Amino acid sequence: MTLETILLAVGPGDADRTETLADAVAEVAEPTGATVILAHVFTDEEYDEVVARLDYDPMGEINPDEVAARHATIRELTDRLADAGITYRVRGAVGSHGETIADLASEVDADRVVVGGRTRSPTGKAVFGSVAQTVMLSSPCPVTFVRSD
Repeated sequence: MTLETILLAVGPGDADRTETLADAVAEVAEPTGATVILAHVFTDEEYDEVVARLDYDPMGEINPDEVAARHATIRELTDRLADAGITYRVRGAVGSHGETIADLASEVDADRVVVGGRTRSPTGKAVFGSVAQTVMLSSPCPVTFVRSD
């Protein structure tokens, strides 16, 4: 299987694991020459909060890709990928995290999706849901789960 496009899903909980995520993606993207799509999905509420913090002109058009690119976690990942010589693009989207990540994977024709997360008990997953689990069940391609320590 040839890997041309890897979608790295980045969310609010990934600020503390950017190095781990960047290393995991670089390990696959470097030898294959794959392009990495850094995807940040915002809920409606998260998006409104971020746009307000970024102090956008309310009369101008707001592009989710630009909002995502200005997010600190994405900036740190782009720096790491650029240092490794890996080609990347940034995508932003608004919607439910898991389903929208799977939709983006289809849209960009991803060959692999990479998601980060923490270890949770089966009860924790059932009660609180799991973005990674939704992505794994809904993704059109294989998913790599990068567990935080």
